[in-house]
Amino acid sequence: MFAEPWQALAFALAVRLSAQGYFTWKEWATVLADELKTAADRGGPDDGSHYYEYWLSALERLVAAKALLKPSELLDCKEAWADAYRHTPHGKPVTLQIASGRFDRDQPNSWDASKDKNL
Repeated sequence: MFAEPWQALAFALAVRLSAQGYFTWKEWATVLADELKTAADRGGPDDGSHYYEYWLSALERLVAAKALLKPSELLDCKEAWADAYRHTPHGKPVTLQIASGRFDRDQPNSWDASKDKNL
């Protein structure tokens, strides 16, 4: 079902946010369908190879639309993840340092998505 771990995480985040009432599954389906249509209109491949990229784009759109994060916080999060995976040895789980509502690799509070039982 998932070719890469980040795809499973994106899936789990959408399910969890919906389950917690941040958006309905109908809202989710509408935004995801719009992402898929936009990709098709641009001539994107229809072979499923980019499905979770569209899933992630839909998730980012809903997070922004529902003001769950400020745009700058979303950008900080994306940059923190990119930094974390660039500094993680191959085969090791990617961990993200979280402090004071922002993401910081050098802070002591670490979050390892592979160990989060709530996702």
